[in-house]
Amino acid sequence: MGLGSIQVEALTYIRGRSIPGQLIIIDEAQNLSKHEVKTIVSRVGEHSKIVLLGDPEQIDHPYLDAQSNGLTYLVESFKAEGISGHVTLEKGERSKLAQLAAEKL
Repeated sequence: MGLGSIQVEALTYIRGRSIPGQLIIIDEAQNLSKHEVKTIVSRVGEHSKIVLLGDPEQIDHPYLDAQSNGLTYLVESFKAEGISGHVTLEKGERSKLAQLAAEKL
């Protein structure tokens, strides 16, 4: 892959790999299990950075909730580690209806 290229991969193909020198972006991480997050983060190689994006209030996985999902697990597990950081955005940008749905449903 050349400089500036983007590669999209399914989680299925990450096992057994090491990913050095890359920026890895995982979207919708709130729908990952603790095991899946461990599988992904433990593949990050030297000189790589990983960013996980997600909203624990917008989980649509039938067996996960705001406390049991992989994103929340990772944030809690790494919060005291100097090698990691966490940002929480305070307001949604879709609509008032979408915000209510995320909070109440």
